[in-house]
Amino acid sequence: MLRARWTERTLEPRFELGTSKGAITARTVWYLIAWHHERPEVMGIGEAALFPGHSKEFPADVRTKLLELCMETGDWERRLNGDLVDVPSVRFAVEQCLKDLAAGGTKTLFPSDFTLGRQAIPINGLVWMGDKATMKQRIREQLDGGYTTVKMKIGAIGIDDELGLLKAVRKEYAPSDITLRVDANGAFTARQAPEVLKRLADLHVHSIEQPVPPGQYEVMAELCADTPVPIGLDEDLIGQNTYDAKVDLLDHVRPQYIVIKPSLVGGWAATQEWIDLAKARGIGWWITSALESSIGLHAIAQFTALQQVTLAQGLGTGRVYANNIASPLLAEKGLLRYRPEGDWDLSAFRS
Repeated sequence: MLRARWTERTLEPRFELGTSKGAITARTVWYLIAWHHERPEVMGIGEAALFPGHSKEFPADVRTKLLELCMETGDWERRLNGDLVDVPSVRFAVEQCLKDLAAGGTKTLFPSDFTLGRQAIPINGLVWMGDKATMKQRIREQLDGGYTTVKMKIGAIGIDDELGLLKAVRKEYAPSDITLRVDANGAFTARQAPEVLKRLADLHVHSIEQPVPPGQYEVMAELCADTPVPIGLDEDLIGQNTYDAKVDLLDHVRPQYIVIKPSLVGGWAATQEWIDLAKARGIGWWITSALESSIGLHAIAQFTALQQVTLAQGLGTGRVYANNIASPLLAEKGLLRYRPEGDWDLSAFRS
């Protein structure tokens, strides 16, 4: 008989994580823990990491659904394609938990050259918002750290200052040496966006994520149809939980890229559906974290490694937390690696 419980954890960033929607100073995630009655020492663990301000879920939704799951453990597989579709972060937690339990609690969810330590995933360096001097220092840290793709958050300190920082990078590094991405998190209006796109193109920026707020599908479709800089849909994917909704979005907006956060779109199965639909339409894609702890990030990384990606993925966020769970993941020099000789510290999950 399957038994389960859940727990909540507050993650503490080493510094304020600045975005156009405000600074993140703490992050709450939830863990679903399951075991078989006859083998209580073998635990499956899954992480639910909704993102306030981005997710369509609320913390109360997560807690309620986790309580339900722990009270009734006999139908989790069925519920993955039932009521859990509307609570994507919990759906992903259940996927992880069942997969980990089947793997004997080893956290080797998708065995591959990545989990053997033979293959690494290319990742981008991430420059969080701050004042101009702080952002300049953070850009330099990413470049000195060996990252050849750098993504900068924009839309908070003023576009002139932000473009000035990007221009300084371009003076030092050609587009063939350093790939620049920007993430606006919907910071610009429909009127502002075309001029921002033009100025970014002058700096040979690779792409911009979500230039206008989510839900402005007509505006986004017009921008994507005539943009000098490739546009990636990010927040617009969140809440599109059915196959038909995904198809309608991609066919109407026709973006150049989609940016997939498994924790916010409903896990591995939903991510694979987005990837398949994008490939069929010639739309590029990459996978990013939603600031999960090591449990969720590791689950996303193992899945991503199976995709044989060549574009840099957004999976280098594990070091932002001072109290993250120790794991074998290591991000350095533009690569995410798994060290088989490394150890997990799962003491917090043992009751």
